[in-house]
Amino acid sequence: MKRYAANIITNLRIVFSILLLIFPAFSFWFYAMYLAGGITDMIDGAVARKTNSVTPFGSRLDSFADLVFVLSALAKILPTADVPKWALIWTAVIAAVKIAGNISGFVRNRKFLAEHTVMNKITGFMLFLLPLTFPFVDMRFSLFAVCFVATAAAVQEAYSLQKGIEI
Repeated sequence: MKRYAANIITNLRIVFSILLLIFPAFSFWFYAMYLAGGITDMIDGAVARKTNSVTPFGSRLDSFADLVFVLSALAKILPTADVPKWALIWTAVIAAVKIAGNISGFVRNRKFLAEHTVMNKITGFMLFLLPLTFPFVDMRFSLFAVCFVATAAAVQEAYSLQKGIEI
């Protein structure tokens, strides 16, 4: 059982992600499922390392669970949130920088490299916190902060991928 604990936790994130779709955005149960999904994301890798059960399957399952979580959250949040146009444009620019960095890194190093930099982790954490700030902070301020940090992370990642530097 111990060797499957991380995958069970990851599968719970998929369940919580699907449950997100059932509850109204920003309701108590939406936030409960959102937080449960985020917590499972934070602990599944640590559990896998602690139980010495890191596997390629577990890694792929984690990526799939992350995708399901993000898509479910976006499906509930975007229709109800009035996201400013500048934030959408800025997000597209960040995505373009990340894509260009990955392509450049692949051309230079002949393989795709995944950079789990501190800046990328900070960006991911800020993105996770973003919906939790909506009731208390004007969305424009939260979005600006996340976009600013995400830009720095994308530029750092693109530079390190292109140069073949591990950060």
